[in-house]
Amino acid sequence: MTETDEVASRLLAWYDRHARILPWRLPPDPGRTGARADPYRVWLSEVMLQQTTVAVVRDRFIRFVGCWPGVADLAMAADAEVMAEWAGLGYYARARNLLACARAVMRDHGGEFPRTRAALLSLPGIGPYTAAAIAAIAFDAPETVVDGNVERVMARLHDIRTPLPSAKPALVAAAAGHVPRHRPGDHAQALMDLGATVCTPRAPACGLCPLAPCCLGRARGTAAGLPARVAREVRPLRLGHVYVGQRADGAHLLETRPARGLLGGMTGWPGSDWAEGMATPAPPAPGLWHPLNAEVRQVFTHFRLHLAVHVAHLPPDCAPLRGAFVPAAEFSAGALPGVMRKVWLLARQWFAGEPG
Repeated sequence: MTETDEVASRLLAWYDRHARILPWRLPPDPGRTGARADPYRVWLSEVMLQQTTVAVVRDRFIRFVGCWPGVADLAMAADAEVMAEWAGLGYYARARNLLACARAVMRDHGGEFPRTRAALLSLPGIGPYTAAAIAAIAFDAPETVVDGNVERVMARLHDIRTPLPSAKPALVAAAAGHVPRHRPGDHAQALMDLGATVCTPRAPACGLCPLAPCCLGRARGTAAGLPARVAREVRPLRLGHVYVGQRADGAHLLETRPARGLLGGMTGWPGSDWAEGMATPAPPAPGLWHPLNAEVRQVFTHFRLHLAVHVAHLPPDCAPLRGAFVPAAEFSAGALPGVMRKVWLLARQWFAGEPG
């Protein structure tokens, strides 16, 4: 038996006993008898899990498929409803791509997801990793699926000490060498589970790992420090102003951001541009705007954001310069993106009469 065969067989035997129960996944036994996961659910879960944890995604996934059980349902959904349901998951371009992809599947593929990695790559919002994951998990294609968990397992298993991101090609090559022809989808999910539950970033449980006898990092005492990483540069700071206005009837002044760009297509509080340095105030309506003593802080992928929050009671005949009033009965803070929900948590105290 080759080393590759030993790694794959050990991993699959472990997965058959310890696979995580996840709402988008088939347990391993049906996978061995030829059953296949629903490609719609595989695709949706992989998109949701980008930059988001399983703990957060689990309940949101169940709620999402409760609204749109299949690709045809999602393709017919209103953009605003999907964007509102996505609120809080972040990286909102993913939600726009979900809609574009679902519609392309219906329009160009007769409502069926393509079965190959190459064909999946032609769909909006599906990149190399997601295409490989769908092909392997839904269609049992022998594709190499490498996420952050798999990178960590491969770095330790092969004692690859080159720092990330330069190590990525070597890690992908290492993972490709272990993909079995039999049950490649279960193998991909087993590697993800191993990295998430045993070969963790800190304090890996090597004593519980099925690959411990094969692991060069463990044998050489380097496992805990792998994968190595280049020190991340400090994200630049951007500043901005945000405005929460409310009429006496409880209606809130909100605006929908342009479709492209950060938080694209999302509804939120009007605000200024976000600038490195002093931001220029930009009240969205005439009124007496009160600055709050606290600010909202948010970290995005490429920068940090600090927002000065301004609040105002607006007159019944207010004619806003930007945005539109949303009646109190239609307002839902849960439909706002995360940074805008933070703004509301501060502003609502002021409207309730507490000092700002």
